[in-house]
This record gives sequence, structure tokens and C-alpha cells, in this order.
Amino acid sequence: MISLKGCHFPKDAVLYAVYFYLRYTVSYRDLEEIMAERGVRVDHATLNRWVVKYSPIVAARAHSKKRATQSSWRMDETYIRVRGKWMYLYRAVDKAGNTLDFMLSQRRNRPAATRFFAKALSSNGIPTKIVIDKSGANAAGIREVNRILKRFGCQAKVQTIRSKYLNNMIEQDHRFIKRRVRHMCGFKSFGSASATLDGIEVANMIRKKQFSSNKTSGFRMFAEIAG
Repeated sequence: MISLKGCHFPKDAVLYAVYFYLRYTVSYRDLEEIMAERGVRVDHATLNRWVVKYSPIVAARAHSKKRATQSSWRMDETYIRVRGKWMYLYRAVDKAGNTLDFMLSQRRNRPAATRFFAKALSSNGIPTKIVIDKSGANAAGIREVNRILKRFGCQAKVQTIRSKYLNNMIEQDHRFIKRRVRHMCGFKSFGSASATLDGIEVANMIRKKQFSSNKTSGFRMFAEIAG
């Protein structure tokens, strides 16, 4: 459960502001006006702190609450600009398009790919196969994961499939993330970028109805995940 100790605003107001920013193409100053229209006067800098602070917490809880995913994965990375430099957002979905995991990295290489696969396996289990593009770093990352699994006595082996056609699904799924990021003024630090992207991914998972609940409102689902 998210603790708002020391926060002088109602929990629902804080979560509403965070969810609204993550889900819709508004700036912090726009959101400041929207909240004021609803009787909550809060500075745009405070809204930014809320998003950066609470998004990773909600994302961590979302992984444990999402529905079971399928064992055939599609993995790819997309570009995100942070302080004028390109960073890499590693992402994976299953063959039904459900979000599996995500990770922002400063580099695009074998260690980064290995970290991402290890993170995805820890929250989703071991897939039977992973579809990637022609990236040698991603293929090397899967080989490293297989070596680690073998070292721990696991007989399962992840199959690597290279197919641009099959990987169209993850490339199309990047669009929601890129569309939201495009309307932002830019990330000033790697930490704030990673935290905000965590929240945007959760909003995308809610949009795709990846959680078992009868909640019809995206915000109510977000609040339920937050606890």
C-alpha cells in the first residue's frame, strides 16, 4: 500500500493527478489548472514530484497484480531522449499483446539486454521462446540467460526466434508510449525518466485491461493497484 505520510492532500487527489498525467497528453501546468478546477490547488512542481515518487511504486505492485501472461514473447527496444541524449527503453509483450516488462537503460548492449531479460523472467516466469529482431545484443542476452538457468540446474531453455514480421506487434505497442512522451517537455534526468515511464507503462496496461477486476474506470483500477 502506498503511504502518503507527510502529504497534505487526500490520497485520491494525489493518485488522480498522477494517473491523469500518465494516461493523457497534458503538461504539468495543464494538470495544475485541471486540479484547480476540481478544487485542489497544487503547484506543477509538486505534481512532478508525485509522479516521480509514486509511479515506480505502483509499477512494482502492478507486476504482482496483472493477469498471467503467455509464454511466447516479443521483445524490442525504442528510443527515449533524456537531457538531449538517446536512451533505450527495453520492452516485452506476449503474443496476445499484453505488457510483460519494461526497463530504461543508458546503453544498448549485451549486459543491458541480460538485465532486462532477468527482470522480465523474475516477474513473468520462463518463456518457451522470445521473438527479437536482428539485434546481436539481444540474442547474446538470451544466451546469457540460458547459461544462468543451466547453472542453477534449470532444464528449461529459452528459444530465440529472429523475425521482423512477428516482432511488428511490439513495435506497434511502442506507439502508446512514444505518443505520450512526445508531448512532454523532455526528461531532465535518467531517474525521473525511468520513474515516469514506469507509470506510463502501467497506464498502458490498464488501457489493455491486464488486471482482473470489475473496475470500469481507469483511475479506479490505478487506485486499486496502488492500494
